[in-house]
Amino acid sequence: MNLKQLEAFKAIMSTGSTIGAATRMGLSQSAVSRLLSQLEEHVGFALFLRKKGRLMATPEAEELLTEVAGLVDGMQRIQRLADEMRVGRSRKSLLKVAVPTSMTQELLPRIVAQFLKEHDDIVVELLTGSYDTIERAVLDRSADLGFVRLPTEIPDFDVEPVLQTEGVCVMPADHPLTRHACIQVQHLRDVPLVMLGRQRALRAELNQVFRAANLTPQVRVEVHSVGAACSFVAEGLGVSIVNGLLASHFRHLPIVTRPFRPALPYAFGLAFRANEPRSQLVHAFAEHLKQGLAAQNA
Repeated sequence: MNLKQLEAFKAIMSTGSTIGAATRMGLSQSAVSRLLSQLEEHVGFALFLRKKGRLMATPEAEELLTEVAGLVDGMQRIQRLADEMRVGRSRKSLLKVAVPTSMTQELLPRIVAQFLKEHDDIVVELLTGSYDTIERAVLDRSADLGFVRLPTEIPDFDVEPVLQTEGVCVMPADHPLTRHACIQVQHLRDVPLVMLGRQRALRAELNQVFRAANLTPQVRVEVHSVGAACSFVAEGLGVSIVNGLLASHFRHLPIVTRPFRPALPYAFGLAFRANEPRSQLVHAFAEHLKQGLAAQNA
């Protein structure tokens, strides 16, 4: 058993797949799969069940996760400190933040830049992915806090509500539907759509809306982030229904937004591990992030 095997296990538990773990670790998928097989051979039992191409964590894996996560985090801190000592740098505190991918393109860089102006002894590490990936990252200690949609899929969090918004319809600037002040679901009959992936919460809610209106969505492209949806819409491949907060940060693209009805409300918050004290650094960044998000949404 070695650190790389444990890192691979932790990354798979956090992302839910060997592909996600490979991206996080900067390795190939085959390398991650090999590390997992070696770890399972060493412990003498299966950590995941393979069902229809997906990995399902076993109860034994869930039981090991807390200890493995703590050990991996400790070893990574030691390695980081040793690296800094080797090059003569002073020790800096590490802040790990998990957010949706689209937040890293415009919104979060500004907020982090402002924070680092007053905290030059901090290193910020960003983890990105879907909301369920963010929740797992907080639970397995890959992240100190995460930006999540409320209510969370997993109940074991301390959550601080941050803001509310609604889904909006995003269209190319020259699309015929732009003549409407508000887009009703009936307007989307036979209209090509750019949709968020089927595993996303918004997609499930949109499918219910279409079923209630007796419409079959004409999906042309499926994507996995709001930023990608807006970019494909800008190329004229269809219209999309996305989170209004994140869509507002892609106004530089040749797109327009309209309210969508029936309304799709969103509530967001910051998730922390339950029943654990927060460091002053985590508390300070959380307050800064809440203020920055509130200002952006005003």
